Amino acid sequence: MDLELKDKVVLVTGGSDGLGAALVRRLGAEGARVALCGRRAERVEAVAKELAASGADVIGVAADVTRTADLERFIGAAVERWGRIDALVNNAGRSAAGPFEAQSDEVWEEDLQLKLHAAVRATRLVLPHLRAAGGGSVVNTLAVSAKAPSGGSTPTSVSRAAGLALTKALSNELGPDNIRVNAVLIGLIESGQWVRKAEQQGIALDELYASLSSGVPLGRVGRAEEFADLVAFLLSARGAYLTGTGINLDGGMCPVV
Repeated sequence: MDLELKDKVVLVTGGSDGLGAALVRRLGAEGARVALCGRRAERVEAVAKELAASGADVIGVAADVTRTADLERFIGAAVERWGRIDALVNNAGRSAAGPFEAQSDEVWEEDLQLKLHAAVRATRLVLPHLRAAGGGSVVNTLAVSAKAPSGGSTPTSVSRAAGLALTKALSNELGPDNIRVNAVLIGLIESGQWVRKAEQQGIALDELYASLSSGVPLGRVGRAEEFADLVAFLLSARGAYLTGTGINLDGGMCPVV
């Protein structure tokens, strides 16, 4: 299936590790022009070099998405390089969940800045470029806790629920501009955070995944490549009639459709 992503300019925040890195590899393989950013300059450079070596047209920018100036620099670099923007993936984030009474104001503020306000700012900054291109696509990476928050899931579940509301509101507002806005809500997916958790607990990664996936109907952990495939589809011409939806990528674990 031709996704018709060749030469499309796609920006991916949090694109230097885990799900984001899998996505930029997929987009590069499809012939898209990819701009990725992340906080760790060495990791951004490594992923950008890897993609360039495979023949992809790519730029990597070390940036903290919670800083407006960094986002402006990231987006500006893409426009300077290619003269347009066709899509944005708001993927930056990290796990921050625990007992409600243990979460300070600072923890709440940091989480909302990273997962909500950064997406708001990045989307606002790319809108003129998407309109100039005749339309485009925005995909927000969220979590199934946005639909079905469990105890001990704050502040992440609240930040992600706000991201889901943002997705729906923008899909309605930007539809007339031919700009589609969707969300992918992940469940248990392979990522660096689980690798680090296994190391902290002194157990094998496979053992951790086995224990975590016991409540997943499909009985396994999702792969980062499966996330990349879904997002690439949502960004593509094949997903041209999809907007305002939040798709669970969770092996069936979320009790909410």
